[in-house]
Amino acid sequence: MGDTPAQSQARSGARARHVAIIMDGNGRWAKKRGLPRAIGHQRGVEAVRRLVRGLEPMGLECLTLYAFSSENWKRSEDEVDGLMNLMRKFIKSDLPEFVENGVKLHIIGDWRGLAPDIVAMLEDALEQTANGTRQLAVALNYGAHNEIARAAERAAESGAITPAGIEAHLDTADLPPLDLLIRTSGEIRLSNFLLWQAAYAEMLFVDTLWPDFEPAHLAQALDDFARRERRYGGR
Repeated sequence: MGDTPAQSQARSGARARHVAIIMDGNGRWAKKRGLPRAIGHQRGVEAVRRLVRGLEPMGLECLTLYAFSSENWKRSEDEVDGLMNLMRKFIKSDLPEFVENGVKLHIIGDWRGLAPDIVAMLEDALEQTANGTRQLAVALNYGAHNEIARAAERAAESGAITPAGIEAHLDTADLPPLDLLIRTSGEIRLSNFLLWQAAYAEMLFVDTLWPDFEPAHLAQALDDFARRERRYGGR
């Protein structure tokens, strides 16, 4: 049986092209300091900003961040509203910097199910960053089960219900294959994130809470990745 396109591309070298991060630990960061969860989320946004600004020397083609899952709607209304407002502020404040620094934004997930004003802001951000060369994918209202079901339905419509056929219809079809998935905060689970894409990805679970995650942590993860031997089921 031949490789899927993702496997064959990922075999080409040890350097990580695409890293995804489950940004976990904002609430625990705040609790440890006796602060409201909202402050933890604000500090989490600052960690995103630091990381994106520090990406260029690392040579990554794409960074994907799990920002808001389809399950996060189960949180309190106040917390969800706060996260949505943070998203609005982040887009307004950081979009000019993205454009200036050649960041190309991708949104994965059912993001058109968000509030209409956020959808409009995201559409504008996608248009303004379309010519960028450094890819940043943000998962919003994302769930891997839903993504795979949608991709399988489209593959069936095209008459190609094969691994390659399904992969061609994933939200990440235009992104490089996933090489490394990192989760912060010490939790060891995928939480319905990039389940298909992670099939042959390397994984790293770190104790660092997301607001404390620095570009140096990612640089170390990339060094660790470069030393791993990826066999894809072979020897």
